[in-house]
Amino acid sequence: MKRWQVGRVRVTQVIELGPMPTSPKFFFKDPPPDLVARHGWLKPHFANDDGKLLASIHCFVVESAGRRIVVDTCVGNDKKRSSPAWNALNGPFLQHLTDAGFAPESIDTVLCTHLHVDHVGWNTRWVGARWVPTFANARYLFARKEWEHWAAEARAREAAGRGGGAPDDVLGDSVRPILDAGLAELVDTDHRLTDEVGLEPTPGHTPGHVSVRIESAGQRAVITGDLMHHPIQCAEPDRLGNFDHDAEQARATRRYFLACCARDRTLVFGTHFAPPTAGHVVAADGAWRFDAQ
Repeated sequence: MKRWQVGRVRVTQVIELGPMPTSPKFFFKDPPPDLVARHGWLKPHFANDDGKLLASIHCFVVESAGRRIVVDTCVGNDKKRSSPAWNALNGPFLQHLTDAGFAPESIDTVLCTHLHVDHVGWNTRWVGARWVPTFANARYLFARKEWEHWAAEARAREAAGRGGGAPDDVLGDSVRPILDAGLAELVDTDHRLTDEVGLEPTPGHTPGHVSVRIESAGQRAVITGDLMHHPIQCAEPDRLGNFDHDAEQARATRRYFLACCARDRTLVFGTHFAPPTAGHVVAADGAWRFDAQ
């Protein structure tokens, strides 16, 4: 657990998995063998001596104007997933969240930057042979454009006879139960949560992807979501990723984001950045690098 203060806003990180040494091939298509070695500044926080990238799966709790906002809910326990590392987890994330001072019942807002498997998992938990909302007193915010995209894909799968029950039924086990419970709000991609915290559309990784902007008492910060998965993308913003829905849009979004963060000296919280997780983007060698705070 780590905490930061951004003006009057407090941000707390709670880790579910990691930091995990991960092959660059997991993130990128056909990465060169020396990709990590090219960027010495990645070590020791974001890469190791074996050429592996270090990554993390965590949530952020944003406290603003009396609200407790969980941003992205990781992988979750008991979910059927095709990735062996994420399948049927039985981890202590909720206890860690409680130990950090955020018992599930104390959370009033959940915000998912997008609806991929590792950002919605703890939306629900398995209780009494069904998926129920983990944060029963919270409103769950999903970008309307994001929900409509994945709901259309789910309908297409069902029409083709590939409906729920299979591994990675993310909407079925982690999103639809929230709508069924009446706890979901479909919002615009520029929705304001408080006077200090709002959404910013950052499409490309998914059609309705958002990041979270924080502006308070003259200080600025942003939670990336998956517009970047790893700090190496500061130096390699155009490298083709394995998980982006629209690669060209993702590249354009990433470049614009990095330029703005460097210009404005914005504190960046990487949604999958290994500890120390937060830092600043600075211009370097025709692109950028990430200076950990």
